[in-house]
Amino acid sequence: MRILHICAYTWSIGGPARVIYDHAAVAVVQGHQIDILSPQSPDDKSYPAPDGVRVFPVYRTPPVSRFFREFSVDLYRFLKAHLHEYDLIHCHGLWHFGSIAPFLLDKRVAKVVTIHGVLDRWAVQHNQWKKTIMDVLMQKRLLERADLIHLISPDEQDDLLRYLGHRHPRVALIPNGIPTADFAQLPPRGTFRRQVGLTAERPMVLFMSRLHVKKGLDILLDGFARYARQHPDVQLILAGPDDSYQATAEAFIREHQLDNQVKVVGMLTGETKKAALADADLFVLPSYSEGFSMAVLEAMAAGVACLVSDRVGFEQAIRETNAACLTDTTAEAVAQNLDKVLSDATYRRQLAQNGQQLVRQRYDISIVANQLLAAYASVLAPKPQLTHP
Repeated sequence: MRILHICAYTWSIGGPARVIYDHAAVAVVQGHQIDILSPQSPDDKSYPAPDGVRVFPVYRTPPVSRFFREFSVDLYRFLKAHLHEYDLIHCHGLWHFGSIAPFLLDKRVAKVVTIHGVLDRWAVQHNQWKKTIMDVLMQKRLLERADLIHLISPDEQDDLLRYLGHRHPRVALIPNGIPTADFAQLPPRGTFRRQVGLTAERPMVLFMSRLHVKKGLDILLDGFARYARQHPDVQLILAGPDDSYQATAEAFIREHQLDNQVKVVGMLTGETKKAALADADLFVLPSYSEGFSMAVLEAMAAGVACLVSDRVGFEQAIRETNAACLTDTTAEAVAQNLDKVLSDATYRRQLAQNGQQLVRQRYDISIVANQLLAAYASVLAPKPQLTHP
């Protein structure tokens, strides 16, 4: 198959770029052609691509792109010239130019759309007026035409039904996955702690995601401050690229005199990220909205006990297997659950074991990538022709 992904394939976009990378790595080994068309700005840092995968960066076109997400004349020109060369176009997300242009330009090449959690109630309320305008003009109508809508969590089934007002006839529920083998060998414990000046005796809580309000940083910082009053030795590490919330977080840290207990360390990648996971006593992500959290999958694969909200995309599986401590999205609940997990080493070990087992059994990329490839094949399979006597 010849497949073109359309997504802002940059470090700042977070999970979707990682999802595309992992799926592409499996697909290209199996002989499929995988290209990525990436609308981005000149100062964006492109996400790395697996061997054999081509990335075509196209610059956004201001000032229109400030109001119409990902608008790019170069993206339009690329699609107009090359769209017919592909068997399937895979669009990621909604309400941006990359998810609309393929439908406007062509009605023959198969099109798949991954929602990535953007229809969650919390997410829909963000810039809702813009999304409403887009829905009235074209987005909802074009999504109806998709040959396949790829959902990554059971919650998205309800989100899609609420959005369209009826069930779409062509839907596949395939979760995110990661190469769990990448986390089988971690750097020696203490490596990351030495880098940030943290002694082995201090409990380390790790947040590793984009610094954005939807990640629950407001309740995390408030809840951590409450917990830290009684446990001054605890350390919170905020790791991730700034996405409009770092200044707010740093102001909270100063105001509550948490400089010795909270460190903002920026985005971690590669061995440094693995070292942080190896040293963490607890991973925390009290998000208000997630499609299917890659960060939580990685923490579980690394064998770290997790404290997460019930909005991370696979909370039902977490409940069934006791794979993490689930928290309500309030500062009080976060504080109480920090105490619950950090005060009980046996409970932490059990969470870590259950989480690692869950990811290995259900969410390894070798499992879910082949499910997606099978879904592609079903879209492209010849449709039976009706015969008349």
